[in-house]
Amino acid sequence: MSLPLDHVVIRVADLEQAIADFSETGFTVQRGGIHADGATHHALIGFDDGRFLDLAAALPGLRHARESRLPRGVTSLAEGFSDFALLSTTITDSIDAARTRGLHYEGPIPGGRIRPDGTRIEWQTADPATRDLPLLCSDLTPRFLRVAVGDARRHANGALGIASVAIVVRDLEASIKRYRALLGGEFDAHVVALPSHAVRLATFASGTATLVLLAPRGAPEQDDDDTLAADLRAFLAASGEGVFGVTLATAHPSHARKLSRALTHGASLELVA
Repeated sequence: MSLPLDHVVIRVADLEQAIADFSETGFTVQRGGIHADGATHHALIGFDDGRFLDLAAALPGLRHARESRLPRGVTSLAEGFSDFALLSTTITDSIDAARTRGLHYEGPIPGGRIRPDGTRIEWQTADPATRDLPLLCSDLTPRFLRVAVGDARRHANGALGIASVAIVVRDLEASIKRYRALLGGEFDAHVVALPSHAVRLATFASGTATLVLLAPRGAPEQDDDDTLAADLRAFLAASGEGVFGVTLATAHPSHARKLSRALTHGASLELVA
């Protein structure tokens, strides 16, 4: 059962400011409208590969709908990556298949939004029990209504699509086991120890994108000369498991660069050729 990457969510405090900032970095930003829960609104950055970044913000005076996905003990709704989702053709089948392999997903959960042009879009989602895993998303209305098309996919910074998503996890073997239960026979991970770093990683395909699971290894005192391992431990302490960084494909080496986190609202985004 194919479950390709669908989108990555970036939580922002002020949607209008985020639209201005991401536009300044060279993205074409499309207003998405208000979600069906009446608590959030969002904007989209769509790519030629059909994937997108979802800039989501609480409507004035309301708390973010994704607060329930914060790890236990963490109360901050700081800006940055919030979620990521895989696309399911039939979400009930995906939930049932995962359940037969010992993995629980809550759902299907109805979702939707009203676009600025008044078009109503509907979908279903399923929530995992742990934050190392993605949301599942399945369209009830045609996907082209939900995802940017045409000129909205053209970006001055040269971005063509989401090449990879890095996810910080606490226990690499446990996360690999959960992904194997989610993806079944299609799951084929390559596990390595990252040279010169106290970090282990597992990589595997999600459609044409690559998912990368990162976990620090060894004792924290071994991180003194290893900034990556220290950064992963700090991320886990502050935010729990979740999306750590995203690379975006570009056809031109001249476009390759890391984007300013001040303009991406805390999200680590890098253009790679």
